[in-house]
Amino acid sequence: MTTNARQRIDKLKTELRRHDRLYYVENSPEISDVEYDAMLKQLEELEREHPGLVTADSPTQRVGGEPIGGFPVVEHRVRMMSMDNTYNHGELREFDERVKKNLGGQDYEYVVELKIDGVSVSLTYKDGILTRAATRGDGSKGDDITANIKTIKAVPLKLDNPDNGVLKGILEVRGEVYMQLEDFKAINAAKERSGDEVFANPRNAAAGSLKLLDPRMVAERGLNIFMHGIGYFEGELFGSQSELLLGLRNLGLRVNTNFKLCGNIEEVIGFCETWYKKRRTLDYDIDGMVVKINSFAQQKQLGATSKSPRWMIAYKFPAEKVKTRLLDIKVQVGRTGALTPVAVLEPVFVAGTTVTHASLHNEDEVERKDIRIGDTVIIEKAGEIIPQIVEVVKASRSGRERKFRMPEKCPACGSATKREEGEVAVRCENVFCPAQVKESIIHFASRTAMDIEGMGEAMVDQLVDSGLIRDYGDIYFLEYGQVRGLERMGEKSARNLMDAIEGSKLVPLNRLIYGLGIRHVGEHTAEILAKRFGSVDILSGQRPADLLEIDEIGPVVAESIQEYFDNPVTKKVLEKLKSAGVKTSEEAGNRFGAVLNGKTFVFTGELKNRARADAEQIVRQLGGSASSSVSGKTDFLVAGENPGSKYQKAKQLGIRIIDEAVFEKMIKEKI
Repeated sequence: MTTNARQRIDKLKTELRRHDRLYYVENSPEISDVEYDAMLKQLEELEREHPGLVTADSPTQRVGGEPIGGFPVVEHRVRMMSMDNTYNHGELREFDERVKKNLGGQDYEYVVELKIDGVSVSLTYKDGILTRAATRGDGSKGDDITANIKTIKAVPLKLDNPDNGVLKGILEVRGEVYMQLEDFKAINAAKERSGDEVFANPRNAAAGSLKLLDPRMVAERGLNIFMHGIGYFEGELFGSQSELLLGLRNLGLRVNTNFKLCGNIEEVIGFCETWYKKRRTLDYDIDGMVVKINSFAQQKQLGATSKSPRWMIAYKFPAEKVKTRLLDIKVQVGRTGALTPVAVLEPVFVAGTTVTHASLHNEDEVERKDIRIGDTVIIEKAGEIIPQIVEVVKASRSGRERKFRMPEKCPACGSATKREEGEVAVRCENVFCPAQVKESIIHFASRTAMDIEGMGEAMVDQLVDSGLIRDYGDIYFLEYGQVRGLERMGEKSARNLMDAIEGSKLVPLNRLIYGLGIRHVGEHTAEILAKRFGSVDILSGQRPADLLEIDEIGPVVAESIQEYFDNPVTKKVLEKLKSAGVKTSEEAGNRFGAVLNGKTFVFTGELKNRARADAEQIVRQLGGSASSSVSGKTDFLVAGENPGSKYQKAKQLGIRIIDEAVFEKMIKEKI
C-alpha cells in the first residue's frame, strides 16, 4: 500500500512541477486553474494519509502551517556585490572605453538585460532541491527568507535536469523578487480601506512582503521573481551570460527573456533607448538596464573593485519630469516638533502614479529654489519614488504668485515656533502638541519599534482625539471596553489590539530605545546604546561626556539624549512604561532565574496571548532555548490553533505536547 502511495505521490509531484514550469517559465499552460487545484488537492490528501512520504520539494510545502519566529542571518558563499550606476550615454561610452583598455584589444560582446526594480535574493539548491533563500543584506550576510520564497510559485522547489539525471552539488542562483503593478494597486487599495499606511511603490511592497513573519500572508501578496545570475556552483555550467540565461531557463528557473546580445556599445545604447520608451508597457517596474560583458572568462579578467564588478554597469533611466501648478504650501508637524512645508500640487501623472503632494523639506530649500504659491513647477520622482520639485518655470509667472513664510505659530496647536541657531528646522516647542503626540505614538508603535499591530495612523487619531491617550505611556493603560467602543472596532479587532499591546511589553531593549523617539537616535544607534548600557535607567543617567566615549556617538546625538531624559515629561512617560510592566532592561529576565535551563521549546500554530517571537524571547529569558524545528532534542512543543506538520512530527517522536494555556501557566509560575 505504501509503495503504491509513493508511486502516486511521485507521479503527482512530477506533473505539478511540469505544469508550474509551463505556466511560469514557458508561459504556455496546458490545463486550467481548476484542474491544477484538483491535482494539488489529490496530492495533499495522499500526503495527509502518508505523512512519512512528505518531502521538502513537494508542491504542498510552499506555504508553512504557521508563522516563523524571525529571520536568522546567513552568510553568502560568494559576496553579493552592488553595481556601479551610469545615467547618460556619455558615461556608458566611458565604461566601454575602460573595458576595451583592460581587455587589451580582445573582441568582446555585451548582454543587456532589464533592470527589475525589486529585491535582490539568492537561492541555494543542493542536489537540485531548494534548501535556502536569503536577502542581499550587506552583501556578505543576509536574512534567511526560505519560508517566504517558497510561497512564490515561480520558484521551483526542485530543478529540472536537462540530462534527466540528478543535478549534483551546490548551485546558488541570484535574482530579483518583484510585485506586479496590478497586485501592488490592489494591496494599496485594501490598505486605504482599512486605514493603514500604503506602500510608496511596488519595490517597497515586495521588500515589506518578504519581511512578513507569516508565510501565509506572503503567499497572498502575489510576489514573482526573475533569475539572472549564479553566485556559486561546484563545477562549471556555462561559459557566458547569454548561455547562463538560457541554461537557467532549461533548469526550470524563471528568466526575463527581454535581453539582447550586443556587438558594440552603440548597439547597447540603442537597446537601452528602446526599452526606455517601452517600459510603461510592462506589468512590472524597471528603472534601467544592466549591461554585462558576455564572456565569463573576460569577466574574470576584468575583475572587481571592493564594491562592484568592472565588467557590469547599470544604466539608470533619466527621471521623468513633468510640469504642474503649485496650488498651495501646507505645513506638517512631525514627532520631534519639526515643521515641514509640503507642496499641494495640481494632480499630475508621473512615473506610473498620480502625484498631488511633494515635500519641500525646509524653509531654506523653498527660498533657495524661489518656490512661490501659484508657480508652474517641474517635478520628478527621486529614484522613481519620492516626488520633488526640481525647478520653477519663472517665465510662466503672472505676478500673482505669493512667497511662502514659515508660520510663527504651530499650525497644529498654535504654540510659538523656534529655529535653533545652526539648524534648518523650525520646531514647535509645545511637547503636548497633538500633532507631535500622534506622530510620536505612531513611531513608538511601528514595526521596527514596539511592533503594536493595529495601532496605525487612523487608530492613533481616534485614541488621541477622544482623549484616551496623551502619550505612548498611556497605551498600556487602555482597557478593552474603551478600545471596543471606538469607531470600526469589532470585538475581534479590539481583542487583537489589546493582545498586541500586551505582547509589546517584552520587545528587545534596542527597539524600545528606538521607539522612544529621541532625536537623532535611529535603529543602529539604539542598538549600540542598548548593548552598552543594558537598561533605560542607566542610559538616562549618562551625561554627554560619558556618551562621547562611545565611538559612534557624536556631540549632537549626546546632547539630544541628555535633552530627552532631562525633560520632566519624559520622566513621567517612562514611569508609566515601567509601572505597566514594559521591559526597560535587558537584565530584566535574570530575576526569574534559569528555571527552564536546558529545555528546548518549539512553537506551532497560532498563539492567542502573545506573538511567537515574544513567547520565544520569554523562553530564552528563563534560561531555555527556542527552536524553529522539531527534533529529538526538543523538550516541549507548544501547540496553538491550527498546528502544522511539527505537531505530527512531535507525536511521532514522543515529544511532550502542551497547549498555550499550559505554557502560560508554566511561565507565570516561574516568573
